[in-house]
Amino acid sequence: MKRDFLQITDFSRDELFALFALCAELKAKTKARQQHHLLKGQTLAMLFQKPSTRTRVSFEVGMYQLGGHALYLSPAEIGLGSRESVADVARVLSRFNDGIMARVFGHAIVEELAETASVPVINGLSDLTHPCQVLGDLFTACEHKGRYENFKVAYIGDGNNVTNSWMNLAALLHLDLRIACPPGYEPNMNLLEKAKAAKKSDISIYHDPFAAIRDADIVYTDVWASMGQEDEAAARKKIFAPYQVNKKLLTAAANDCIVEHCLPAHRGDEITDEVIDGAHSVVFDQAENRLHIQKAILVTLMR
Repeated sequence: MKRDFLQITDFSRDELFALFALCAELKAKTKARQQHHLLKGQTLAMLFQKPSTRTRVSFEVGMYQLGGHALYLSPAEIGLGSRESVADVARVLSRFNDGIMARVFGHAIVEELAETASVPVINGLSDLTHPCQVLGDLFTACEHKGRYENFKVAYIGDGNNVTNSWMNLAALLHLDLRIACPPGYEPNMNLLEKAKAAKKSDISIYHDPFAAIRDADIVYTDVWASMGQEDEAAARKKIFAPYQVNKKLLTAAANDCIVEHCLPAHRGDEITDEVIDGAHSVVFDQAENRLHIQKAILVTLMR
């Protein structure tokens, strides 16, 4: 039976731990240059409405290392939902490929792809969630801290798709998740209520970044204006200025905290050079681990 991965809660708690174990195994084999062609001869169609360095390169390289092939399909080539319906694209690509990865604007698009495709569909990013990113972020945290839960996580900035995926994660693993954002920029309230209802984690919304970051083990930030919000960028820059992750704010976190950012970073806006290049930063470990966690997801769904 085919499975899709549209958000973190598509996996159970036990399945997440199995996924992380597979990720560690595949990363070790990659570092040792040991061949691991677990998806030999398989193909992955990659649908992009939004461009991305990390998503394209990590999935394409990942499929190659697994013995398969990834096919990049640009917005102009597909015209997803305009030139051809989402459902028809899903059905056609299912006849040619063994899996589909989609990086899109509306979450309804990945849901429709999953509903109509006969092969696994992976959410590479939607406006609602960014599940591959956050699983890679947690794997990175475990590499540095030796555990997957019982973290104090301070998310500082816009309540966006990454924030939503952290809330999904908090529905499965125990976290003390503090989200600091300006009034009116909170994360998805429906996902927040579902995460709280799971009674796994403590989840709080703050409008004071210093209160949210106090004694945090993981400090996380992201751009203030996501792709598609360019018209709001100037206004958001003023609104979010007090939420910059800088040296002063970081002094309120735990002394051994790690700093994460999903990239690309707007240096000098949501995070300073001093922090992103500093001793607490694990940002480029995160970027690398997108490759390894996505390989684990591909193998789990497509093997």
